[in-house]
Amino acid sequence: MRSGACWREDGAGVVVAVRAQPRARRASVGGLGPDGTRLRICVTEAPEDGRASEAVCRALAASLDLPARSVSLRSGGASREKLLFVAAAAERVGPLLDALAERNSP
Repeated sequence: MRSGACWREDGAGVVVAVRAQPRARRASVGGLGPDGTRLRICVTEAPEDGRASEAVCRALAASLDLPARSVSLRSGGASREKLLFVAAAAERVGPLLDALAERNSP
């Protein structure tokens, strides 16, 4: 099983640990959260009615150049700390996730 700082291979895809920042001034994906194990994703949406969680999924999909339906929420719908499932091969998205994690936080 392959893994990186914020992701691990899981069956037919990858599980990504995320630290979400709703109501951010600008949307961004990159860097690690304070604990160093979660990918930081900032979205402008408010954390109401699941809008921020949906925006986090869309932002990660766009950063990985995948269709939005390829990323889904696995756990943490009401929390800033989420687990997302990416339906793509680890060989394809693993290096991209590692590069995102290495970016400086906004």
